[in-house]
Amino acid sequence: MSNLLESYNKILALLHTLDGKDNYRQQVRPPKMTDKQLIALCLAAESQGIDSERYLFRQLPSELLVIIERSVYNRRRRALSPKIEDFRQAMSHAIVPVETYHVVDSMPLEICRFSRAARSRICQREVETAPDYGYCAAHKMHYFGYKLHAVCTVQGVLRNVGITKASCHDIHYINDIRDDLNACVLIGDKGYLSQTLQLDLFDNHGLKLNTPMRKNQQDYKPFPQAFSKVRKRIETLFSQLCDQFMIRRNYAKSFEGFSARIISKVAALTLIQWINHQAGREINHLKIMI
Repeated sequence: MSNLLESYNKILALLHTLDGKDNYRQQVRPPKMTDKQLIALCLAAESQGIDSERYLFRQLPSELLVIIERSVYNRRRRALSPKIEDFRQAMSHAIVPVETYHVVDSMPLEICRFSRAARSRICQREVETAPDYGYCAAHKMHYFGYKLHAVCTVQGVLRNVGITKASCHDIHYINDIRDDLNACVLIGDKGYLSQTLQLDLFDNHGLKLNTPMRKNQQDYKPFPQAFSKVRKRIETLFSQLCDQFMIRRNYAKSFEGFSARIISKVAALTLIQWINHQAGREINHLKIMI
């Protein structure tokens, strides 16, 4: 419990260095716990592997428990998801301000087991954001849920993160973020192999997309060994998100709650990298006590 309070206080002080404001939403009455304090509590919990709100409120110290209720915390955290993402972006650029090479990849996020998909009601409120069926070639499995897309630097700092339906092709995500990645080299796997897309990105955005070629393609060239090594960085990040931050464990019932959980976990990972960077440590050694 004391570790949670210490982490909360340290994270709150770090957030103050990024933004001097305390509240980011217009409310009739000023809340007892400010928006920034709530974000700090959320990141402190995620950084310690506490992803259950029920368990979190059992561990909360009395000085925090008297200023926030569980239902209010849940509702406000969802509303503050855009601000949490803003903080994550600020921390990301504080670690690596400019980078020419980036890596792109995706990973499956199951909502429920495949056998339960037909009767599942999780995140089914809106058709546009409802989960659907997809296939993961890396794991050779069909699943029901969403797909997490990510772009990271060669150092392992996440730049862009997005959630799409499981059936969404990886190429569509690049079309959504190409304006954010002008004049850089993007390294992907065979899921991003598209000559039309590569030419369009290069001609209109100065973005060079490098992917392994299929051996039966004309003018086949082996994928550079240096790019293959760099690609392992984002795969390691996905493994850390699954292991330490339990990103595939889902307690949410709505898409807003689901996306808020994902954003919070990714922000907590970037926060630890930022703390390591400030302390002069290897940024990707994430198992530390804040």
